[in-house]
Amino acid sequence: MAKENVWKTYTEEQCREVEALAGNYRAFLDNGKTERECVKETVRQAEAAGYVNLEQVIREGKTLKAGDKVYAVCMNKAVALFLLGEEPMKQGMRILGAHIDSPRLDLKQNPLYEDTEMVYLDTHYYGGVKKYQWVTIPLAIHGVVAKKDGTVTEICIGEKDTDPVFCVTDLLIHLAGEQMEKKAKVVIEGENLDVLIGSRPLSAEDVCEKAEETCGGTSGAEAEGCCSEEDKKGKTKDAVKAAILKILKESYGMEEEDFLSAELEIVPAGKARDCGLDRSMVAAYGQDDRVCGYTSLAALLEMTDAKQTCCCLLVDKEEIGSVGATGMQSRFFENTVAELMNCMGQYSELDLRRCLANCKMLSSDVSAAYDPLYAQAFEKKNAAYFAKGLVFNKYTGSAGKGRSNDANAEYIGWIRRVMEEQQVAFQTAELGKVDVGGGGTIAYISALYGMEVIDSGVPVLNMHAPMEITSKADIYEAKKGYLAFLKG
Repeated sequence: MAKENVWKTYTEEQCREVEALAGNYRAFLDNGKTERECVKETVRQAEAAGYVNLEQVIREGKTLKAGDKVYAVCMNKAVALFLLGEEPMKQGMRILGAHIDSPRLDLKQNPLYEDTEMVYLDTHYYGGVKKYQWVTIPLAIHGVVAKKDGTVTEICIGEKDTDPVFCVTDLLIHLAGEQMEKKAKVVIEGENLDVLIGSRPLSAEDVCEKAEETCGGTSGAEAEGCCSEEDKKGKTKDAVKAAILKILKESYGMEEEDFLSAELEIVPAGKARDCGLDRSMVAAYGQDDRVCGYTSLAALLEMTDAKQTCCCLLVDKEEIGSVGATGMQSRFFENTVAELMNCMGQYSELDLRRCLANCKMLSSDVSAAYDPLYAQAFEKKNAAYFAKGLVFNKYTGSAGKGRSNDANAEYIGWIRRVMEEQQVAFQTAELGKVDVGGGGTIAYISALYGMEVIDSGVPVLNMHAPMEITSKADIYEAKKGYLAFLKG
């Protein structure tokens, strides 16, 4: 059942559509390197397409009807969009569900320290990473700082050409004999993934300004005169750290204690790029799973009406088990559907249960692309390949399909018909050889409601690495496939 490389089938018009979609996708990646940024960009695009905030609908006591477009946001880290259909909600929905969190380095709550006049940020890695991939590459800081007075400051440093970048250092090869003998999983220890952010101490002028705080209110030359050199040395202990804190104060109004209520993520710096001399691929950070999040969003925004209500659900925390208030295991989605049905005059607890059980869902998540350089990890008959279309995984999991959904044959038959009728190129795959590895998605959580769910997505090379690679053809077929699913 070999599948054809879809580049061979495209017309010139389709090639132009592929490039246009890839350009929009790269922009989405650049504007959404964190889950918060993804939600912000999703809301921006949704509102431009006529979607309104469900909170506003509830607050104003409005009634919703078929054709209306609404969205709901959870803690700025998860978002659900709905195009209301003609059929009663209890008959179910068509759901495209993806996650928008990606592996990264998170700052600890007390991260800032100085050692031998070099200043670092202490981190805790998030999700499954090969730690050695995160050293010696340009890094950026994205996130928010929430202060005690309730104000929230957005931080983004390292993405503009004029911005500085940051780095996790590594031991030079000349001294790394012992290090090179270690196994890959420990060659870089998690506690050594600290980010270098400064090495310049306070200037003499800054020392005097700092001394003013402890010299009875004197400043300038007076402060210099009232403080001996020994005093200054004592008052400027950790002078590089003090200089960094001065920059944070001047640029963001941030004190060291504000790190306690900050969510700052360390991600690779730089924009998404075309990959390959033929520009057939996209190279970027965070494509797991924003490639499925973007194509799901693009498919829904293209819809103008629907028989069944259509939903695009983008959630957080999948990389660490879909936990927390913004992960799929929370009640955010269920509660939002209940509010939606109430605004349509269709709510009852029983009808809510019927709605969720009658849904059809694509758990839109990436699959491992076959890599001939590591062929020993794959079973070639059941692997996903670049440029052969949208991938369906009947099951994921590991060690005997553990924690997988394992979709019903009848549902897969329905999916096949819909894809073939809409001329969507698709393939089926497993995540590597049996007993070699495995992984999970949000599919098994959604299936708890009794709905039909199957994993589907785009093949990815370098999955979970700081730079992942996808085929533009597969991105195009994924968007086509998601649109066919919503209409089917």
